[in-house]
Amino acid sequence: MNINLKILPKYAYLVSSLIALIIFFYFSYKGVVTYLIHKELYGDGMDVLVSLRAALAGVMLLLIVLFFQFIKIKDLISQRTIIRGIFIGWSSLFIILIIVNPSLISFIVLSGIAGIVNLMALFSLVDLIKEDRNSLTDKEIFLLQQLANKK
Repeated sequence: MNINLKILPKYAYLVSSLIALIIFFYFSYKGVVTYLIHKELYGDGMDVLVSLRAALAGVMLLLIVLFFQFIKIKDLISQRTIIRGIFIGWSSLFIILIIVNPSLISFIVLSGIAGIVNLMALFSLVDLIKEDRNSLTDKEIFLLQQLANKK
C-alpha cells in the first residue's frame, strides 16, 4: 500500500508503550486504593480485586519492557510480524471492550488509537520491505563491481 503518512515501527512501539504505561498507572492506583480500603475494613489480607488489579498492572509493565526491547530489532520482516501481533492484540482489546463494557470510553479510545497507529505502521512497514527488496547492499554492489572487472 502506498500511504502518505509513514509511521516507523519505533514510533508504534513508543505509542503502545505510552498507552500501556497509562493503563499501568491506572491499575496500580486502583490496586493501592483498593488495598488500603480493604485493609481498613477487614484488617490484613489480600482481596481478589486487589490481586487482579496488581496482576493487570504487572502485565502492563511486562508489555512496556517488551515494547522497548522490540525497538532494538532491525530485521524488517520480524518487525512486521511483531507489529501484526501487537495490532491484533490492541484490536481484540478494542472489540472486546466495546462488546463487554461500552461504558469504559477511555480504555476503548486508548486501545483504538493504539490499534490505528499499529495498523498504519504495518502498512508503512510493508512499503519499507518492498523498497528494501529493490535496493542493493554495499556488499552486493562491491561484489557486482568485482564480477564486472573480471570479465
